[in-house]
Amino acid sequence: MYLPKPRSYLACLLGLLSLMLLQTTAVGADATCSKRVFNHFCLGWDIKQLQRKRPTYIHQQSDGERFALIYTEGRERIYVMAYQGLVYKILRQYQPPTLLRYEDLRDEQEMRHGEAEDLSRFPEHARGLASKIGAIRRGEGQAMLVWRPEPAWRVELSWTREMGLTLAYIANHMDRLQREARAKGY
Repeated sequence: MYLPKPRSYLACLLGLLSLMLLQTTAVGADATCSKRVFNHFCLGWDIKQLQRKRPTYIHQQSDGERFALIYTEGRERIYVMAYQGLVYKILRQYQPPTLLRYEDLRDEQEMRHGEAEDLSRFPEHARGLASKIGAIRRGEGQAMLVWRPEPAWRVELSWTREMGLTLAYIANHMDRLQREARAKGY
């Protein structure tokens, strides 16, 4: 039977203690996560901790109490937006924006969350599918579907001229607070 030397026994004990602390820290970081999004991000996370934890962002932007980090995954971009230091919106921009991709994303979300609320806006003359896509490309209309699976957060699938095809997860309370602050001019 092998008994470790006192020095190596202490090293093993310290190593085990370090692992336990790392695991506790990881659990503590996820405790503020109200919804994990796109495998790497969480609504409710501290944006500065995310910035240190995932420093591979391609751009950062700050505007008062608002802060954003932009990441890439292939041709797609992921926008992580925070208000008062907490992540309230995580948006994925799909490239290229196509009808097939839109329908796939819609079907996937409907399987997860049920039927969506349709908040799309189009000119009255845009009745057919081709005319609606044309209206989106001209900036005259937008497709938007919203799912509200839980009171704390919602999912928005939209297709606009400005952002193209996007899927966003939004923390309702923080989004409302930042909208109110923006309306007041802050």
